[in-house]
Amino acid sequence: MQIPMVDLAIQYRELKDSIDKAVANVLETTQFILGPQGSAFEQEMAGYLGVKHAIGVSSGTDALHLALRAAGLGAGDEVITSPFTFIATAEAIAYVGATPVFVDIDPRTFNLDISLVEAAITPRTRAVLPVHLFGQPADLAPLQELCTARNLLLIEDCAQSCGAAYGERMTGAWGDFGCYSFFPSKNLGCFGDGGLISTNSDELAAQVRMLRNHGSRQRYHHAVIGYNSRLDDLQAAILRVKLQHLDRFNRQRREHAHLYSQLLGELGIEAPYEDGKGVHVYHQYTILTDRRQELQAALTEAKIASAVYYPIPLHRQEVFADICREVSFPVSEQVASRVLSLPIYPELTRAQVERVVMVIAGVLKAGA
Repeated sequence: MQIPMVDLAIQYRELKDSIDKAVANVLETTQFILGPQGSAFEQEMAGYLGVKHAIGVSSGTDALHLALRAAGLGAGDEVITSPFTFIATAEAIAYVGATPVFVDIDPRTFNLDISLVEAAITPRTRAVLPVHLFGQPADLAPLQELCTARNLLLIEDCAQSCGAAYGERMTGAWGDFGCYSFFPSKNLGCFGDGGLISTNSDELAAQVRMLRNHGSRQRYHHAVIGYNSRLDDLQAAILRVKLQHLDRFNRQRREHAHLYSQLLGELGIEAPYEDGKGVHVYHQYTILTDRRQELQAALTEAKIASAVYYPIPLHRQEVFADICREVSFPVSEQVASRVLSLPIYPELTRAQVERVVMVIAGVLKAGA
């Protein structure tokens, strides 16, 4: 039984008729860029997220970049964020000339430790950029309160949390911006690169729409230097089909995750933590273990995929050596040395989950 980290083919087969029809419709109409499918998807996503505006862009990285640029951040500004995330989070900050200021994470949720954020604020701080890592919403209510009190922007990295909620609102509906990725393996994934920015601000939405289209509000009239960062209609058509199933897919992810946690808990494994303040959508199912190398070797031998997200925190990356030379974030460093992500996707079966756990149990019992 081969078990991949994610099986995109099985999902395509389930939705094949609807996806093929949607793609064929775009091909027949030949409206590929800023066409009706893109507009319809933006309206549907805005409704789904409960925000005024949803703007399609070409990737999750571009979503972060354009949000920061639209907010006017630049050289000399600081943005507080997590060191335990994919490089794109901090890359986007650097793109606009600002400086990422890292704050350590909560050892249970792997998200920003909210109690440490205020101490990191300086006169140069312009924004806080929390990451809803692995689908677990960050603690948004106190973070929003702090940002409001200190006149800071709140920009949510929702690349891994599409469909997750915190309190009565979706992630992406709390901050000045929510930034999404539709990379194929995401909870809502297209068949290439794609992203989206959510906001309730008419002014910021207008800025993003202009920036994504060469700095243009009117054809051949360019107010600023912009970018070519538009979600094409082929991807939008595919995403419209998948959006109809997103909540079901996320429920299935949660069911598989809870089964994992039940079975692994009996083995003493540190399973993912849910803080009860929101709905975790398990983009990744990530355990903590001191025997990662042994477990990965056994899983590989059994033809079961696993992955380490992320082995090197950002403050230990060469690219940030100059600004992080004297800093240490012990929780991020410890977590990075112990995390192991197991296969998780909606179509995973109970038998597959049990097989993964059985292999892990074999390793633990052999070393007991």
